[in-house]
Amino acid sequence: MGSDPGISDVFARYSADKLDQVDEIRTMDGDTGSVNGLDFYTLWSPADMMDEVTSPAGIFKNGKMTYAPPLSSKGVYEFPDPVGPLTVYNTDHEETFIMSHLIEGVKNVDFRIAIDDNFVAIAKTLYMIGMHSRDPIDVRGVEVAPLDLLTTLMPKPTDFVGKVKGHMALVVETTGSLNGKKIMMKIWTIMSHEKAYQLSKVNATGYLVGVAGAIGTEMLIDGEIPQKGLVWPEMLPAESYLARMREKQLEISEQIIELE
Repeated sequence: MGSDPGISDVFARYSADKLDQVDEIRTMDGDTGSVNGLDFYTLWSPADMMDEVTSPAGIFKNGKMTYAPPLSSKGVYEFPDPVGPLTVYNTDHEETFIMSHLIEGVKNVDFRIAIDDNFVAIAKTLYMIGMHSRDPIDVRGVEVAPLDLLTTLMPKPTDFVGKVKGHMALVVETTGSLNGKKIMMKIWTIMSHEKAYQLSKVNATGYLVGVAGAIGTEMLIDGEIPQKGLVWPEMLPAESYLARMREKQLEISEQIIELE
């Protein structure tokens, strides 16, 4: 249970519950974060990020799971202010698989994340020479997984904590019908990396991931989660979850857009 997947799935459940029928869910992850002096880095786990951008991207389309080659499907998305327009890519992410199974009736689900041109160019080159592989190779008599070497050389988020400037945004658009009209339910949260550092000495990505899991744990302790065993984010009481997010300094905005 993290930011995305996690909060994104709760957003989808919240919106789906307000519609008569759900047709499409889009998750957009954007970030304007920058670190002075660094060109190739990630605000989350380097190993996870390299996996994400070098794996085929799952896209649930017309009721079926399809796959696009790594970093081949992109577009520009207009994030709410102060983030603005960013180039986003379909990547391998859990939302596509989870929402398509747990949100009844949905026909199209995809996830896109903003990645800057420099990171994309470097990631594609590393992919071409096999640096994304987890399979060990012999290097002068030593077995080394290329990905382990790469991520060891990459800066870790903890290396530049407190130095990240900018904002992150998580947006979920759920399109369907309500009272015979085509409607988009748009819900999002935005947080500056500076605010996250003031609150918890982390960047905004880390703050959302940590808060997401903490809220789930609190709800379990408080008896709000009656299920036993595996509990997906879509199964949580969405209204209560969002209320707890607000208590933890996360601003949530929503918009209802009539499309017809």
